[in-house]
Amino acid sequence: MFSRDNWKEIFQTIQKNKLRTFLSGFTVALGIFIFVVLFGFGNGLINTFDDFFGDDATNVFFVFPGRTTKPYKGYKANRQIEFDNSDLADIEKNFPMFLEYSTPRISRSSLVKYKNDSNNYSNRAVGPAHQFAEKTIMMKGRYLNEADIIDRTKYAVIGRLVEQDLFGSENAIGNYIDIGGSAFMVIGVFQDEGGDNEERMIYIPYTTRQLIEKNTDKIDQIIVGFKPEIGYVGAMAFDRSLTRFIKDKKNISPDDESGIFIRNIADQLKQNQQFARVLQMIVAFVAFGTIIAGIIGISNIMVFVVKERTKELGIRKALGATPKSVIGTILLESVFITTVSGFIGMILGIAILGSLGDTLKDYFITNPFINLTMAISATIVLIFFGALAGYLPAKRAADIKPIVALRDE
Repeated sequence: MFSRDNWKEIFQTIQKNKLRTFLSGFTVALGIFIFVVLFGFGNGLINTFDDFFGDDATNVFFVFPGRTTKPYKGYKANRQIEFDNSDLADIEKNFPMFLEYSTPRISRSSLVKYKNDSNNYSNRAVGPAHQFAEKTIMMKGRYLNEADIIDRTKYAVIGRLVEQDLFGSENAIGNYIDIGGSAFMVIGVFQDEGGDNEERMIYIPYTTRQLIEKNTDKIDQIIVGFKPEIGYVGAMAFDRSLTRFIKDKKNISPDDESGIFIRNIADQLKQNQQFARVLQMIVAFVAFGTIIAGIIGISNIMVFVVKERTKELGIRKALGATPKSVIGTILLESVFITTVSGFIGMILGIAILGSLGDTLKDYFITNPFINLTMAISATIVLIFFGALAGYLPAKRAADIKPIVALRDE
């Protein structure tokens, strides 16, 4: 293998057969290149699903009231279900083993004014725990706390883009804004990885919103954060228990699917990850098919190469070359071309993936990548089968008697 004469012969053969060598190498490089790129796209798809859920906590249920479709316990169908503060308290009281936090949410849209500037913004009346559910990042000031809820303070926490729109370069902290006709003091400015829509949001205490709206105790929805340590199975059990509890309290038929709705983020994330992985497996299967095609291409080329060199191999054997040396020479050439071409294709594929970043985000592929171990493993597999593809025709050629080989035209 390390004979200088062998390598000199290999390079002379490559030099004489440039087109054949190029076609062999191109087949290998293209197979690995396509594999790396397609597998990277599969990982990029998983990244997209992870990013979609990444700006919010994943150990969360969003509980929405609905409208019943079945009569139950003397109540007619088509009854609108409403949540109130007692529902929040009862959930906290009955599920301490599952519950990490809970918060109501009342969503409104209001005209917001500051001096001569105004705009319409969505505002949410929430509790302090809402910060954990939305993964709200405070840039300055503070978030709402329990004292704000108890005292029904007219404090507001505004998004980064709200401050930019209304205050420009002025610091918003300590200034008052008019939200739908009520004055609120800005106590904090936040940012959110969810994007511009989230950063044009305003948060106020939910008790203050209830006071403004004729001192009601109604809430739009309940956000429940469960303990991460209960895992996926525990989360699903909590989902079922919470559904039964609310249906029983609100006199909703157990078979009525429309009385309440629970959006289980953990379940959605798991389902989407499974879907993404299935797609990745399909993509990987297609990518692996390109490797198989590359192996077949190498095999066909090597069969032609050996046939073309049959007379040469006959002369070698007539001069005393052993079958082992004949096989070794052809095999070494095959492995050399396959190795060089395979790693060129792998490096090009990795370079392409690295340059894409989030440019394909509109196609649901975010920061595509491939694990280096996976890329190298695929390349080694192709090299192995490339060697095998060279070995089989070389073995047949080595078994031909010199007199027969010399007669070959």
